[in-house]
Amino acid sequence: MSKQMVVVGMSGGVDSSVAALLLQEQGYNVVGLFMRNWEEKDENGACTAEEDFEDVRRVCSLLKISYFTINFAEQYMGRVFLHFLAEYRAGRTPNPDVLCNREIKFGPFKQYAAAIGADYIATGHYCGISHENGVHRLLKAADTAKDQTYFLNQLSQQQLSNVLFPLQNLKKEEVRRIAEENGLATAKKKDSTGICFIGERNFRKFLQNYLPAQPGRIFTLQGEEVGQHLGLMYYTLGQRRGLDLGGRRGEEGRWFVVKKDLKNNILYVSHGDETPLYSTSCTVDEMNFIPFPPEETEFSCFAKFRYRQAEQAVRVRRTGEKTLQIFFEEPQRAVTEGQYAVLYDKTQCLGGGVITSTDQKVTVKGEVL
Repeated sequence: MSKQMVVVGMSGGVDSSVAALLLQEQGYNVVGLFMRNWEEKDENGACTAEEDFEDVRRVCSLLKISYFTINFAEQYMGRVFLHFLAEYRAGRTPNPDVLCNREIKFGPFKQYAAAIGADYIATGHYCGISHENGVHRLLKAADTAKDQTYFLNQLSQQQLSNVLFPLQNLKKEEVRRIAEENGLATAKKKDSTGICFIGERNFRKFLQNYLPAQPGRIFTLQGEEVGQHLGLMYYTLGQRRGLDLGGRRGEEGRWFVVKKDLKNNILYVSHGDETPLYSTSCTVDEMNFIPFPPEETEFSCFAKFRYRQAEQAVRVRRTGEKTLQIFFEEPQRAVTEGQYAVLYDKTQCLGGGVITSTDQKVTVKGEVL
């Protein structure tokens, strides 16, 4: 009887490397697939993905498994990056990693794996999955500090079928230990950070290549003009760094962004007082329930409004097929339009949707913005 084939999405990092190793030890016929989703060369004319692919080659050669590469750059541009630009143009703060999972890794990647005869696909995400009676549930990882279900909140039942997540019960330090004990080239490789196609580069400089900056004025909530911004797209709610206002006040406290006025191209900031950043509810669209919508119109659960956040107790009211209103048990700081509100119970991710508005009250000279 032939072994079941699993195609592992390999990024050149330690997580996907160990995922491939573990699946091989479990008896699968493992094939490594490296996706090229972004085509760009650095200042020396070298393709920035070459180093990662070389690490994939080293790991697969050591494990003696087949590996190859496929280019999804065209699909990534059309399905992820253009949406990313449109959201910034509209003054929102998108999360392209969520879209990349829905539109690429569990889209064309999975379809390609099926076309070459794969029984399963697998990734190095820190999360788990259960497949029972045709229902696929997205489970939290054992390593709560690394749990990545937030980034998978938009996946459908079809996309979650025939998927394996080998790192479900491992913590990051265990993954690195396994890699080192088995001589994997990626054992000590630094984790990638930030948005995949920007990497370690300056975000503003990158964005300027695609969207023309529109500088404007910075005002306090008292109506005082305190500086110039470089373009509203470069700022997000709650942001403290990069405002260049540090020397304006002698008292303790920091400046931070509280509101963006797209119509008048004004950035509003506050000094010290974070009260204007808080909200008690938000509205959500494009809601994707995992595994399926609940029967109740209202229910209680937990939610995250950004990836690195502890789960917050909430009350959810369904207002339409894909729309919600979420009420927070405790006021939340800097809930941001364009980001995802992701729902949880004790053991699993219940899905998520895009934050479209909040009840944040920002008053300038007695008028609510």
